[in-house]
Amino acid sequence: MSWLESSAEFDRYLEIEQGASVHTRLAYSRDLAEFSLFYQERCQQDPNPLSVTSVDVRAHIAALFDRCEASSIARKLSALRSFFRFLVLRERIDVNPAAQVPSPKKKKTLPRALDVDQTFALIEAPPNGKEAKGSDLRDRAILEVIYGAGLRVSETAGLNLGDIESRAGGQLITVRRAKRGKERIVPIGKMAAAAVAIYLEQGRESMRHPRTQEQDPDALFLNLRGGRLTTRSMQRIVRRLAIVTGLTEATPHALRHSFATHLLDGGADLRSIQELLGHASLASTQIYTRVSLDSVMATYDAAHPHANKS
Repeated sequence: MSWLESSAEFDRYLEIEQGASVHTRLAYSRDLAEFSLFYQERCQQDPNPLSVTSVDVRAHIAALFDRCEASSIARKLSALRSFFRFLVLRERIDVNPAAQVPSPKKKKTLPRALDVDQTFALIEAPPNGKEAKGSDLRDRAILEVIYGAGLRVSETAGLNLGDIESRAGGQLITVRRAKRGKERIVPIGKMAAAAVAIYLEQGRESMRHPRTQEQDPDALFLNLRGGRLTTRSMQRIVRRLAIVTGLTEATPHALRHSFATHLLDGGADLRSIQELLGHASLASTQIYTRVSLDSVMATYDAAHPHANKS
């Protein structure tokens, strides 16, 4: 099987079996094509999955250091590992040549979380009341859902009308388009549930246009043409509102970080936060202990009489 055929089969696997987003699949495709080009220049022939060795992968990674950050190199190596792992599972090859190639050390950065006042300012940025348009009610509901349930922006864009339901004790969201295709059910706060209800009652219908071909009757959040609002569009909405409020570093991911950090500050345990965020490993969640500790230390330094004395 040729490299192109194997890449196409891998792409179908990502889409159908892994539920990967279009952006993830495009990134993998670019990374595989980049390795193919490197191999052609290095070996003067097209790569064949059976002929690629760990030496080839190491040479490719070494060449990337001249023009890429460590995080980008690690992602490209991860794409190769996943591709060859897939071929091993499909019994196309016997050994994953990228498995033993070490990843470059990435600089560890803490997530950017907003404090409670900043979070509320961002959520309350869209106009409310009589002057609010359908899109304003939608934007407020999006912010409330991301912060109120700790969803990824891609998970928020993938929500359908039937994914939010009332049960004894409150409202729940079924996250079907989660990372790695792992479905989960999470609670949603009263403010978020109320914002969604107002949007559904007063805003969503104004964005439905039966004559357009883009109409998506199942999507919870619609664009102005009646189609499903995309991840990129949600990111642009948050960016615009962040500029309005002066919170230039605010992003959908920052709201998700804020959700986790504020829960931890409020006494929630890490295991519960892990379940709510949909993290596969507790190690991914433990970074919030450092974020929360930084907040505590900043408060101490600002308030304790002896904090700044030598």
